Amino acid sequence: MKFNWGTGIALAFVAFISFIMYFIITMSVDKKYNHDLVTEDYYGQELEFQNDLNKENNAKNLAQNITYNISAEGLIINFPSDLDYTKITGKVFLYRPSNKQFDFETPISLSNHNLLIPDKRLLDGRWNIKVDWKYNENSYLYKKEIIY
Repeated sequence: MKFNWGTGIALAFVAFISFIMYFIITMSVDKKYNHDLVTEDYYGQELEFQNDLNKENNAKNLAQNITYNISAEGLIINFPSDLDYTKITGKVFLYRPSNKQFDFETPISLSNHNLLIPDKRLLDGRWNIKVDWKYNENSYLYKKEIIY
């Protein structure tokens, strides 16, 4: 058998395709390469997207929206002071993009206009905060990326 340019190019293609197939199979089978979706119920949340947009628009129409402060005690979420805090219900979801094991959700229970997320629950770094709350049958949504 004579080795020429055509044979070399064919062997290079076969070697390249073999390497790519090995790489794909290794990445999809090996458990140490974790490639999860952002959330477990991604498609269910996508169906709620328009509802979330409506809630965000409701929040933008408030005279005062939610704000937050970072203190030594933790993350303080400040609800609008012109609303009666006893009628505010909902939940706060904190999402850690780098590791889903640190994600958590907490219900809103207020004794004043502030909600404290303790420092021991939060690691330094980036967090996505989502406050889904209701006041007098109106739903509101506040989303923010924060660096703690």
